[in-house]
Amino acid sequence: MQETCPFPFALAIRVPYAHTDQMGFVYYAHYFVYFEMARTELLRTHGMPYASLEGRDVLLPVLEARCEYRRPARYDDLLSIGAGVGEVGPVRFRLLYTVRRGEEELARGYTDHVCVNRKGRPLPMDRALKDLLERLRKEEHP
Repeated sequence: MQETCPFPFALAIRVPYAHTDQMGFVYYAHYFVYFEMARTELLRTHGMPYASLEGRDVLLPVLEARCEYRRPARYDDLLSIGAGVGEVGPVRFRLLYTVRRGEEELARGYTDHVCVNRKGRPLPMDRALKDLLERLRKEEHP
C-alpha cells in the first residue's frame, strides 16, 4: 500500500450522513460525485475553472468511468480525494482518482473525457486544456 496520495492534488471532504446507505457505508454512486468534485477543483486550482471552458463552448463529457472499491467509507469520515492526469490524446484524456481515509486507500478509479461543443460535436482538444493536462502529467510522472 502506498503511504501517501500518488497525486500532488487532493481534495478533503467529510462524508455527510446523506451520502450513506442502510449499511452505514457511502453509497457507491457518490464516489463518482467525489471524482467530479476533485476534477473540478484540480482544474480550478491550476487556473482553468470548468466555467471558463464552457464560456469558450468546450464541454468535457465522461465517455467512460470506473471505480474499484476496496474498503467502505462511513458517515463523518474525513476523506482525501486525489486527482491526477493519465493518458492525454488529441481529443480524449483520462483522469485518475484515489479515495483515501488517512493512509488507507478506499477506492480508485478513472474517468475518460472528450471535448465537444454545446451541440455535442467532437472538437480538437482545447489548446490551453491540453497544455495544462500535459504539464500536470509530466509533474506527476517525471
